[in-house]
Amino acid sequence: MGADRPDDGEVPPDEHPDRPPDRNENDSRPGGSGGAAAETRSYEEYYVQLSAAAAAEKIVAARQETAEEQAAAEEWDEHSEESREMWGEYLRRWPPEERPQPDRSKAEPGSWVGEGKRSLDPTENAQVEVACDRVADLERDKISPAMRAVESQDPDRQLVGFDHRLKGHDRIKEKVHGTIKDLHRSPEQAVSLVPDAVRYTFQYRDSSYTQGVWADVERLRDQGFVLDKLKNSWSDEQYKGINSQWIDPDTGQRFEVQFHTRISFEAKQLTHDAYKRIRSEQRPDKLEQLLLEAFQKKVTADVPVPPGAADIPDYPKRGADAG
Repeated sequence: MGADRPDDGEVPPDEHPDRPPDRNENDSRPGGSGGAAAETRSYEEYYVQLSAAAAAEKIVAARQETAEEQAAAEEWDEHSEESREMWGEYLRRWPPEERPQPDRSKAEPGSWVGEGKRSLDPTENAQVEVACDRVADLERDKISPAMRAVESQDPDRQLVGFDHRLKGHDRIKEKVHGTIKDLHRSPEQAVSLVPDAVRYTFQYRDSSYTQGVWADVERLRDQGFVLDKLKNSWSDEQYKGINSQWIDPDTGQRFEVQFHTRISFEAKQLTHDAYKRIRSEQRPDKLEQLLLEAFQKKVTADVPVPPGAADIPDYPKRGADAG
């Protein structure tokens, strides 16, 4: 009985197990001897040459990735042109209607009136305006500088659409109306719950997308923000990408961060009007809705899925809150 030990054949002849075995005649390492040609390189030269070989392999792999992404981009450009022509045909068949302006003739001074009988009385409207200004200050002084700091940590991707990061006051009022009236939240609380009052989009190369998303999620946490939700839609038929919602713990304000490739972001832009039309209050008839959904599906099917992107899990994970 006792501790396991090597078989007898594995113990060096002089019974010193820490001593390396003698070099044999086929040993070709620097300083070796035997029938084969002796290695004449020093360890430093050997290391440099190995490093150069590894670097050359990385260059070849990077060129291959670049070539594949270029081919995918050219294919997308061709398909997206077809999709734009299809959208032009749709607009000729169903020209966009001018949005009717809300009737403010009977509104109280200082109140707000939106579409679909949405309205805020003067006190609510004033409070929402103050809350919107607070969001703008928070974006300028804290959230955007933090996002720029995150962006600076990886030159291989960038923020896109940065000039459109703030949602307009009227759009925020449309979103908070129901929260104030139906859920009885204060205007300040309602504005803080708007998930995309501030929105950012990171855009990656396909080959670095998955690793980049994981890294940026951790970088956002390092900035002190709290991840509230993450929805992976790379397996979806109507939209490709990842949308996440974050909370500034000091104020409770939510903001959105989207993670896209160049192609998935362009696809989102291309289908945006169709998406809005499907969700509009003046809902399209069945035929039009089928065409809009088919258009979104066609555009989305042309978007390449980056390696590993579909495996990034939702947060919270589905079913995580059930028990």
